[in-house]
Amino acid sequence: MHQSSTAIIIGSGVAGMAAAIRLAVKGYAVTVYESNGYPGGKLSHFEKEGFRFDAGPSLFTQPELITELFALAGDPMEAYFCYQQHPTACTYFWEDGTTVRAFTEANAFAKEMETQVGESPEAIKAYLQASAKVYENIGRIFLNYSLHKTATLFNAPIKKALATVQGKLLFQTLHEVNKASFKHPHTVQLFNRYATFNGSNPYAAPGMLSLIPHLDHNIGTYYPKGGMISITNALQQLAIKKGVQFQLNTKVEGIIQVNNKAVGVRANGENHFSDMVVSNMDVYFTYKHLLNDEQGAKQILRQERSSSAFIFYWGMNARFPQLDLHNIFFAEDYRAEFNALFETKTRYSDPTVYINITSKCEPGVQAPEGKENWFVMVNAPANVGQDWEAYRKQYKQAIIQKLNRLLKTDIAPLIAVEEVLTPVTIEARTASFMGSLYGTSSNSKMAAFLRHPNFNKDIANLYFVGGSVHPGGGIPLCLQSARIVGEMVR
Repeated sequence: MHQSSTAIIIGSGVAGMAAAIRLAVKGYAVTVYESNGYPGGKLSHFEKEGFRFDAGPSLFTQPELITELFALAGDPMEAYFCYQQHPTACTYFWEDGTTVRAFTEANAFAKEMETQVGESPEAIKAYLQASAKVYENIGRIFLNYSLHKTATLFNAPIKKALATVQGKLLFQTLHEVNKASFKHPHTVQLFNRYATFNGSNPYAAPGMLSLIPHLDHNIGTYYPKGGMISITNALQQLAIKKGVQFQLNTKVEGIIQVNNKAVGVRANGENHFSDMVVSNMDVYFTYKHLLNDEQGAKQILRQERSSSAFIFYWGMNARFPQLDLHNIFFAEDYRAEFNALFETKTRYSDPTVYINITSKCEPGVQAPEGKENWFVMVNAPANVGQDWEAYRKQYKQAIIQKLNRLLKTDIAPLIAVEEVLTPVTIEARTASFMGSLYGTSSNSKMAAFLRHPNFNKDIANLYFVGGSVHPGGGIPLCLQSARIVGEMVR
């Protein structure tokens, strides 16, 4: 490749930075344009009164996808980034007083489920073995290849995948698969929860999503030293080391096209030309605002948006030994919660509550001594104009009441610091249309095939990465979207 080949990346989310690194390694001179004053997109961070908070994603799986970028760049990862395995994927709490520590080792998890809820350990192990098989034979095709290129039919192990596909994975919902696999409603609910990993509804999403628990319980969950923001920092430092230029506080206003080719961008009122453009912006906004393609934007909206989130960041003046790094307090009526999220698009009165506490792994660093930093999240509907200020008070009240019941402590007086993130502010800060965390949901059998491809068939040299395109949302899938684009650019 000629040294003068240039690439522009729109947006510095993890997918944008991973794409920048991959292209820089191939010899491109890469510039990343970011409208915010900081890199990382949703993977950002803030501090308040000694409490540190990761503002966005909080679960770290598949660290090999980060390791791969450093290996590709020929740089030792340890100089930038380190992580440790965490023994539990999550601690689960139910209203009847049941608590389950979901160990990341399959046998220990199966034993815990038998002890706490009376679930058959053989049923748990069989489910996780099937999950591994589906992930290895089918999941890898979805995650590592474009579904929109003929070459995939020749390069991907399609025959093996077809031999693994069972009708139930395609034609039954995740809930139906889980209900047939387990006898206890708590176990069914625990495994239904994996639909929320891509903002979907377990009562509508296909059984194929049963491959996700493989990541937690067969491979494991991890904690990056310094919190999730250390992923953003490491990727940016590696990109800069490889010569990538970052233009922060620089809003891209349009993609320049000549003869059906992307040849650059307009940013802050100036034209910047390049040999290729990669958009890490929500694909809906890319079409609507950067390509001025109303028809293309409407096409994207034919797919249902994923759920959003309402997040409270609480600095707590106490420590809770019964809590772990990841914690879930389940709604009693899970189906009613998802009905509110996707059907009526309203606040549910008894939401499932997720709490992430990084000070569990780094006490005295992530929060002052004797205190904890709580990232408290409930699933929320995508923004269609709901009264979020009213919802804020109602969500807070519902969360506090639930935690008071299950932790047997009055937590309200212990909240020393509070910040809030709503679907509206998620959209404003990260250009995620309607505040949807994962672009589109997986609430249909064909959802995986209907996600926007990583390229534009009508505009040459225009590529797409990030959670709103193939293969989907969440840090691992975003990193895989960058790999797919990297492979396309020969």
